[in-house]
Amino acid sequence: MVSAHLAASGNLGPNDSRFGTGNVADISSYIKLGPLGRSFAAAERHVLLIDEVDKADLEFPNDLLLELDEMRFKIIETNEEVVAKERPVVLITSNNEKELPDAFLRRCVFYFIEFPDVALMRRIIDVHHPHLDAKLLDQVLIKFYWLREQNELRKKPSTSELIDWISALLRSGMSITKIEEHIPFVGALLKKEQDVDALLKYDEKGGRYPKSWQELGPRYNQ
Repeated sequence: MVSAHLAASGNLGPNDSRFGTGNVADISSYIKLGPLGRSFAAAERHVLLIDEVDKADLEFPNDLLLELDEMRFKIIETNEEVVAKERPVVLITSNNEKELPDAFLRRCVFYFIEFPDVALMRRIIDVHHPHLDAKLLDQVLIKFYWLREQNELRKKPSTSELIDWISALLRSGMSITKIEEHIPFVGALLKKEQDVDALLKYDEKGGRYPKSWQELGPRYNQ
């Protein structure tokens, strides 16, 4: 905005080299539509993903209400209005880390996605680590689901952390025997100091780690 003002006042040429070959007096040259704007402006219906909305600023969901309701918004700098040619399909995800406004939730069709079971998790891992040794895969999954069953944990390990943990194990050349007896590189799975401390205390008390699915109970019988 300052550059455009300077160009208009004669203190900055319309094609100042610091701003490339564009005309700095034309602010519209420097405005680009984001994903929401592009989905509105598209000639065909698009699918718009707003991922992890619960991690955004507190007012962000409320700020979206009018635009999603009316399927239009105005660019203040140019006074241009972008109106959706085709109403996009809007998918919004949340990890439920904080409450979302009631007015926002009223406009949503809620669908809860269960945490992946063992069979689905095997398929997910195969995408990131194809041809993983079957015994290694069993051991990492047994330890992973055992950890998720521990009520003392403030933050249970997620799928992405499991993928990262497997990467660390593969790069280190860790033997399956050691993984059977312990949980190496636990920092790849647990991201809260209290959770790591809880596991250390479990070790100090002589706690043992499961080596088979049967030890996890009937829910995990393979």
